[in-house]
Amino acid sequence: MSDEDQARADFYALIARLMLAPPNAALLAALAAAEPIAADGVDEAGRTLQDAWLKLTQAASVMDADAVAEEFDALFISTGNPLLNPYGSFYLSGHLNDFPLAALRQDLARLRLARARGVGEFEDHLGSLCETMRVLIAGAPGIARQPLAEQKQLFVAHVQPWYAACLADIAGAEPANFYRVAAAFAGAFLAVEAHAFAVWEPADAPLAA
Repeated sequence: MSDEDQARADFYALIARLMLAPPNAALLAALAAAEPIAADGVDEAGRTLQDAWLKLTQAASVMDADAVAEEFDALFISTGNPLLNPYGSFYLSGHLNDFPLAALRQDLARLRLARARGVGEFEDHLGSLCETMRVLIAGAPGIARQPLAEQKQLFVAHVQPWYAACLADIAGAEPANFYRVAAAFAGAFLAVEAHAFAVWEPADAPLAA
């Protein structure tokens, strides 16, 4: 796997981890010690990602794991209706577990992917989708890496239409502190992905007349 794809997979893994559970002290410490993103030869979207990454590492250096866990619960966990619902179905249809989830499951079945047993979140949770993207890029035990065309298809169909609205809601939520910064980082990275997929064409694509 190329260095670029490894970095993409790592960023997807990190976003999935932050969206699905609050970071523990070890993860916060690792983020605080992380190196800046290389600054050479990047465009505006790349510079936005660099800045968002720097702010995430700085936030991690001053945050307490217990405080972040309380913030996560205030944002995403509730005995009734949580403050935020980071699911594709919610943003695309207004309801949880609706037709966008069914369409996603069809595409996952075609790729021979499915929600693991014991996982509580639906497949259209933003964290689950980022983990799926990581698997498409890097593979997993018993699961082959997928070509860029498959990665693009899933991203464009099931992530791109709603991720920005979801992350804006997270960043704007009253309890958000660390997660305001985390949402900005996730948005910056996913914007880079969206741009890269928009300009990518398969090697065998016909030339324009």
